[in-house]
Amino acid sequence: MTVSPFDHPYLVGLLGDEETAAQFSAAAEIEAMLRFEVALARAECDEGVVPVAAAERIAWAVLHFAPDMAALRQAVGRDGVVVPELVRQLREAVGPEHGQYVHFAATSQDVIDTGLMLRLKTVAAGFDRRIEALEEGLNELSRTFGANPLTGRTRMQAAIGITVSDRISSWATPLKRNRARLQSFIGDGLAVQFGGAAGTLDKLGEKGPAVRARLAAELSLADRPQWHSQRDGIAEFAGLLSLITGNLGKLGQDVALMAQEGTEIALVGGGTSSAMAHKQNPVAAETLVTLARFNAVQLSAMHHALVHEQERSGSAWTLEWMVLPQMTVATGAALRLAGQLLASIRSLGTS
Repeated sequence: MTVSPFDHPYLVGLLGDEETAAQFSAAAEIEAMLRFEVALARAECDEGVVPVAAAERIAWAVLHFAPDMAALRQAVGRDGVVVPELVRQLREAVGPEHGQYVHFAATSQDVIDTGLMLRLKTVAAGFDRRIEALEEGLNELSRTFGANPLTGRTRMQAAIGITVSDRISSWATPLKRNRARLQSFIGDGLAVQFGGAAGTLDKLGEKGPAVRARLAAELSLADRPQWHSQRDGIAEFAGLLSLITGNLGKLGQDVALMAQEGTEIALVGGGTSSAMAHKQNPVAAETLVTLARFNAVQLSAMHHALVHEQERSGSAWTLEWMVLPQMTVATGAALRLAGQLLASIRSLGTS
């Protein structure tokens, strides 16, 4: 077992999600940070802070730039962040005439946080598409099996008769709300981070807000005053991840219990047993429960990371790096498994 099951050589087959994990690779992070540097140079050029030739040279250099990863690794051990060494290498690639304009008026947190927003935008759009597909899958199940009877259960005991549509509604309705929350976050929750050394954009003077607005427009992110030590937006996204996996966990738990009865649901493609050849274990359903509980636990850490001392925290920020990627990949895995689970249902109800 590796440190993280989300990139384990074979556990990734159960718990991983390649599409989501790709956004947390070193390559994706560096690409996003370099996008920030190019967009910053263009925004500052538009406001007369950086010469046109410098902005053009920076954009050209990024297209041909290949970072020295060994040097980046060594530098992070010393500096705690990758940006100082990355900027040093990029300035060298730009050359002495225009290198001074690389990263002008920015700080490491501007680069890393904005890069994260760019990657989360891609992730969130992918999640939105997957939730839409799950909604369609649930609607199809309701059309096919919705009128079939089920035994309603309260506190794990038989209660009164219900229909399959009643049960499906308890899965679909919160998923619809979660999609609306996600779309709202995509619309205004993904904001550029640009504050400079201590959040005041001191090197830009009165041009600071205008440069920030142009930077946000260049990157198609919301324009918002710096939020270096204000992490409620990140925590909100983490909370949304936990809501999504929690509601999918409810679906998984219900399906596992229905499969236990043996008369309420029929699944194909379930997990086999090394000891009992007759078994069809509801692996996807069980794993949805696991991922829901995992994210619920990790959410506490993200709320601890809200506590950023003064204008910037090293410890709280680093905690985010450890937790948020795993929560996000766990959510991607849950959405993937939920789709597989719905596709595996061959019958629902007791008729």
